[in-house]
Amino acid sequence: MNRRTVLSSGAAILALLTAPRLALALYAPRPAGWRTFELVTRIELPRDGQAAQAWVPVPSMDEELWSKPGETTWEANTDEVALATDPDSGARMVHAVWAADSEPAVLTVTSTVATQNRSVDLLTPRGKPSLSNEARATFTAATELLPTDGIVAETAAAITEGAKDDFEKARRIYEWVVEQTERDPEVRGCGLGDIASMLQTGDLTGKCADLNALYVGLARASGIPARDLYGIRVAPSAFGYKSLGTGSEVITKSQHCRAEVFLEGFGWVPTDPADVRKVVLEEPPNTLTLASREVEDVRAALFGSSEGNWIAFNDAHDVALPGKEEEVLPFLMYPAAEVGGEMRDELDPDAFTYSITVREVTA
Repeated sequence: MNRRTVLSSGAAILALLTAPRLALALYAPRPAGWRTFELVTRIELPRDGQAAQAWVPVPSMDEELWSKPGETTWEANTDEVALATDPDSGARMVHAVWAADSEPAVLTVTSTVATQNRSVDLLTPRGKPSLSNEARATFTAATELLPTDGIVAETAAAITEGAKDDFEKARRIYEWVVEQTERDPEVRGCGLGDIASMLQTGDLTGKCADLNALYVGLARASGIPARDLYGIRVAPSAFGYKSLGTGSEVITKSQHCRAEVFLEGFGWVPTDPADVRKVVLEEPPNTLTLASREVEDVRAALFGSSEGNWIAFNDAHDVALPGKEEEVLPFLMYPAAEVGGEMRDELDPDAFTYSITVREVTA
């Protein structure tokens, strides 16, 4: 990426940071009480007499202000099934193993989780506790697809040059990602998140696991703790944005990756430049631009707040699957399975086969 281009866009971003915002927002999530959802994932693997394994991610993020995982139960036509935890990240999954047999391998996993809207007051630092040295090292570390050196470090340095503190750096990176990227509807699933390749080729298109990973990688390369949150949309947006929610109880293809950055005095701050770009591309009447009122409000809100119509599974990268440790996934957001030693395509649920449904649990 051309350094002069990055610096030029940085000047435009600085102007955006100081521009006045509209007083009445169309999109403004605020904490408004907890909602509980029941998530059901059903796998049925045709296997022609072969052995099989499956791994189903379940809610693992226990966060006082916005996420409370509940109970996870399962039913399966095998006795070899258990709740497993990734030792490095704490990501949880139900792992099932079937011996060779002719009947389909069937697993149904049911989880409950409570969630609510988030909103961080970014005007007044509140002395939130700092991260431990261990946690800071974890959330500034490179991963397989998120290097923090080379072109990633160079791009981050150009974007944040002259910034007075981590808050300004984090906000500049957010605005830069919003300005420079585009959502590509042809990308399978949520994308891969190979940010070095994106920057090297100059192709800054993709979906949430690409664009939000770019944010996280640039923040980490700037020395700011950041993380991807892998989860799934479970309800419509309360603000009427069709692109920011799901309108059906069938959510098999509703996965979404969000991001967070840790800022001293504020704690973990939600940020989602990918959803800004989703609104531009997908929100009716499908003619919006970054200058549209609907987009401006989402852009302002999604650095510091998030809507509770989505649940988080985990923040894990480079996940080794128990029972198949040589199979390392870049992230764990979809069910995974193998039949006869061959991994199924998790992005093709109809051929896999699996389905995910949700219902809101009311008292």
